Amino acid sequence: MRKLVVTENITLDGVIDMSGDWFDPLDKDIDQSDMAAATNEHQEAADALLVGRNTFEAFRSFWPEQKDDPTGVSDYLNAVDKYVVSGTMDDPGWENSTVLRGPVIEEVRALKEAPGRDIVATGSIRLVHELIAAGLVDEYRLFVFPLVVGHGARLFESAGTRLELLETRPFVSGAVLLRYADASTGSSGR
Repeated sequence: MRKLVVTENITLDGVIDMSGDWFDPLDKDIDQSDMAAATNEHQEAADALLVGRNTFEAFRSFWPEQKDDPTGVSDYLNAVDKYVVSGTMDDPGWENSTVLRGPVIEEVRALKEAPGRDIVATGSIRLVHELIAAGLVDEYRLFVFPLVVGHGARLFESAGTRLELLETRPFVSGAVLLRYADASTGSSGR
């Protein structure tokens, strides 16, 4: 069975929404080369991206336009199989994209049972909350940034998720990667 991995950029106070523009993956003033290398490792382990409509549209309007992307994210996103959860989208308008109309949990279970590598869900706050509530997340990859924004949507809405630490990796920028398996589902990301 494929692993469903939630990958999020997150602040020290647990905020994952991008209100306030606190995250810029192409910021030339900050050395993010080691973070880009970690992201590339994760991309090599994954062959599917699962996102909600808002995240999909933000990615579609930004990443294909990046012609000199040192992170490799634009090439990856253009090539990977993308699954967008939407009840209103007809034509995704981006190569290798499939619209999932629901029921979402059943469709994600089917994706996990299909052959392939990891499925990565990122951004997509409502979708990620739904996946967590359904017990479908096997691993969390959290890029924790050293700032506190004080408000915004958080990754975990309620208590009860037990996590097993798999890895910690500091980066030159001061950010840290924390990888966890969801111990409450019996998943192991090792």
